[in-house]
Amino acid sequence: MEQVFSAINNVFNFVTPVSDFFWDFPTNLSWYAAIPILGNFSLAVILLMGSGIFFTIKTGFIQVTHFKKGIKILAKKKSDETGISSLAAFFLSSAMRVGPGNILGVTGAISVGGPGALLWMWVSAFFGMSTAYTEAVLAQIFKEKKDDEFVGGLPFYGKRLLGNKLWAGILLSVMFIVYAMCCLPAQGFNVVSSIGQMASIVTGVTLDTTSIFYYIAAVILIIATAYIAFGGIKKVTKVTDKVVPIMAVVYVVTVLLLVIINFKSIPYFFAAVFSGAFTPQAIFGGAFGTVLVQGVKRGLMSNEAGQGTITMAAGAANTDHPCEQGCVQSIGVFLDTMIICTLTGFVIVMAHVWSGAGSDSWFALDRLPRFLASAEVLTPGTAFNHIVAFLLTFCFCLFAFTCLIGMISFSEIAANRISTKKTFIRAIRVLGILITTFGILCSLAGLDLGNLWAISDLGNILIVFANIPLLYIGAGYVFKATAHFKKEGHTPFNSDVIGISCEYWDEKNKKQKRK
Repeated sequence: MEQVFSAINNVFNFVTPVSDFFWDFPTNLSWYAAIPILGNFSLAVILLMGSGIFFTIKTGFIQVTHFKKGIKILAKKKSDETGISSLAAFFLSSAMRVGPGNILGVTGAISVGGPGALLWMWVSAFFGMSTAYTEAVLAQIFKEKKDDEFVGGLPFYGKRLLGNKLWAGILLSVMFIVYAMCCLPAQGFNVVSSIGQMASIVTGVTLDTTSIFYYIAAVILIIATAYIAFGGIKKVTKVTDKVVPIMAVVYVVTVLLLVIINFKSIPYFFAAVFSGAFTPQAIFGGAFGTVLVQGVKRGLMSNEAGQGTITMAAGAANTDHPCEQGCVQSIGVFLDTMIICTLTGFVIVMAHVWSGAGSDSWFALDRLPRFLASAEVLTPGTAFNHIVAFLLTFCFCLFAFTCLIGMISFSEIAANRISTKKTFIRAIRVLGILITTFGILCSLAGLDLGNLWAISDLGNILIVFANIPLLYIGAGYVFKATAHFKKEGHTPFNSDVIGISCEYWDEKNKKQKRK
């Protein structure tokens, strides 16, 4: 069995260098790298940061002016049975956003780029909020009704924006499904390994991955995943509605306690972050590119703004206006990066472990133990150590599990762009469960298939390159919808508002007029 796993791992030896090439291009070309300052900026950074700035200006800083509006929309209840509420869509998208990347991504960024990378995560997230708004509005404008659900997102608005060509929707659906399926093994691995770690913390005994406990946990996880996945989007949202608030609150409260206990280190935290991002050596030397790219790269891994991968949740919501869900999705980026990732950064930077020997190893999946080691430094010699370690591992487990079911659920939505046949949709669910099982088996075998996990980084950047151009193609529709949304007492949204056919919204208006 180990030989099979190793063979699969070796097949993906090419992934890391290819991923690095796309993320670093064209800074990996000597003539471009020689350009002062500009030579530090890769195309990925320019696209993500530049687009965020552009959409922020064109929407009138919508992420600031309508932040409170987004909160009010989350509190609004919908009586219509079609689709899911804005709040349910927010929790569903947060299930994907608030994942292991909030711990692994931040530790990776800081270990390679230093504390300064955290500042660039904040900057990219602020402007990324407007990018998330833009893609969510497009998902709402071009969503479609299927039975008692809505389906929408990248494959759907991509198809419409590219001349309503069938091949465009299919290609984008396949891209997302492949990306999601390649991410699933890591999530299965993370869930089982974190369950084992929690058991070890409680018992005080390190459990072997071949123990009966791991096998029982694996079987329960597979059954639970299958049960939720085959329940459809509404079953998934019932789970995320309950789990996401729990994991977010537990994580925030636990880390805030650590910060309060170590309040004397707070000035050090901010000094390290700002000095690491703005030192002259960093700005004019090669270090700046590393700090900036790590901040943007790992920020994207966490909040996914600009990827289009969260748009399936936005398209599934039942709203009165497309821009409502845009405001909600913008808040999702804020929660993910400004709150969750910042708290992770507090633990890592304040513990000083990031600068120690062997920090490069944080790129492997042993970053959870490294993160827990940082938390332990902040609670030395107290009985609180085990409680904190258990709670943080518990949150990490939930992060991975919600991300796991979110990936399968979003793959199902994307699959609807290819075919709505029930047999095809069931096949996608089964495929997701089988690939998750593979990741679980890797954990039981004690293997860390680093090359396979690295494919998520490659998937991230390839989907960015596919999605960002689409946002510019559809930007005009978003800006018109936004102007309409901002008007007091605006008329119902329909095709006339933006100048392109929106079948669902036109049909909705006809029904309302008949009433």
